[in-house]
Amino acid sequence: MIRFITNIVNLKLAIEKSFKDSEFRLLSILVTSCLMIGTVFYRIVEGWSWLDCLYFSVVTLTTVGYGDLNPTTSLSKVFTMIYILIGLGLFLVFVNTLSRRLFNVNMDKPISKD
Repeated sequence: MIRFITNIVNLKLAIEKSFKDSEFRLLSILVTSCLMIGTVFYRIVEGWSWLDCLYFSVVTLTTVGYGDLNPTTSLSKVFTMIYILIGLGLFLVFVNTLSRRLFNVNMDKPISKD
């Protein structure tokens, strides 16, 4: 349990430290914008609830793909293919940048023996 709390604190520190960097802020804006675009698109075209649209956007970009929601129109299917190609790249760069920051936060502290 202590290790879990330590990891949460380290993640919080990494995020706070990362937001001081303009590259990370830009990536955050791009990822958020991508999720918003997907959410609004699916709301308009598919008519799903806002929560379902955001859920589908997150599940799609994280490559989880549960399959409980599926695009039904040709326009949605084409959009989803393009959305995955662009959004996945943005999301992976964002996660990579955050993980590098998290690793750097952990490197600043001595290794504890549990």
